[in-house]
Amino acid sequence: MRLTNPATRAAALALLLTLAACADKTAKPPASAGSKPATSAGSKVKIGKPYEVLGVWYTPSDDRSYDAVGIASWYGPGFHGLDTANGERYEMDALTAAHKTLPMPSYVEVTNLNNGRVLTVRINDRGPFVDGRIIDLSRRAAQLLGIDKAGTAKVRVRRVFPDAEQIAALAPLPQAVAVRAPAPVVAPVAAADVAAAPAEVAPVDTTPAPVAVVAVPPAAVAAMTVVPPPTQQLFIQVAAVSDQGRAEWLRSYLAPYGTVTIAAAPSGLWRVRIGPVSDADSAASTLARVQAAGYSDAAIVRVAAAAPPR
Repeated sequence: MRLTNPATRAAALALLLTLAACADKTAKPPASAGSKPATSAGSKVKIGKPYEVLGVWYTPSDDRSYDAVGIASWYGPGFHGLDTANGERYEMDALTAAHKTLPMPSYVEVTNLNNGRVLTVRINDRGPFVDGRIIDLSRRAAQLLGIDKAGTAKVRVRRVFPDAEQIAALAPLPQAVAVRAPAPVVAPVAAADVAAAPAEVAPVDTTPAPVAVVAVPPAAVAAMTVVPPPTQQLFIQVAAVSDQGRAEWLRSYLAPYGTVTIAAAPSGLWRVRIGPVSDADSAASTLARVQAAGYSDAAIVRVAAAAPPR
């Protein structure tokens, strides 16, 4: 819900959540205050019933041919972590947006008519309730479209239906869950299976054998140089694609997971990696999040760091 007054915003958001619950006949009882709503890329689409905000009525609809031109704005830190109109947590670094009437979730292609930049975002909230504005972008979406500094821009918003890979990339980020490895199971050994110890053990000669000592000339010692192993860095390799434009698209969509690098391989492919990652635990956590977002072939790789200048 995108309102500048927090009290008004809270009231309007409560109304929207109530209407959404009424529209979904299979809705479950509300979760307890301490729990978080479960969301996924395949979550049920909700359209909702007509609602009123600041004296204006809005009628949500599944307009599959939606195509409009108007003003885009964005919202960020003040709303980060709060509930959106469909019950998700607002993530200002995810590629999402608020719209007054389109289904949640649905997907739109936003074109900044001032600079030509184009980006696909996921609708998961309601708003903006300001005259002339047709979409409210997340901070990250605004940055990629070049809107963050000016605050608003004239845009074209067009309904699109992305493929499964794009939907997975735009899905809400999963919560990190620590998984404890199960304790090893040791099978009991029956007493009958244990061989009886021999009554007598032959003595073992423990006298050390003589060691030959070879003198090393001082000059040879000075010539010895200890070469340290090459320093390596951890990365998450997400994909290797043949099209540089596709690699740049992945850079944008993977940005919420960390610093994304693109490297040209001798084979002609473009490697898309997240990193470098500071340690093994961070690498494992990032890998789990990326795989949960649909990139099941992602893997942790070690890359030799560039040698320091001599």
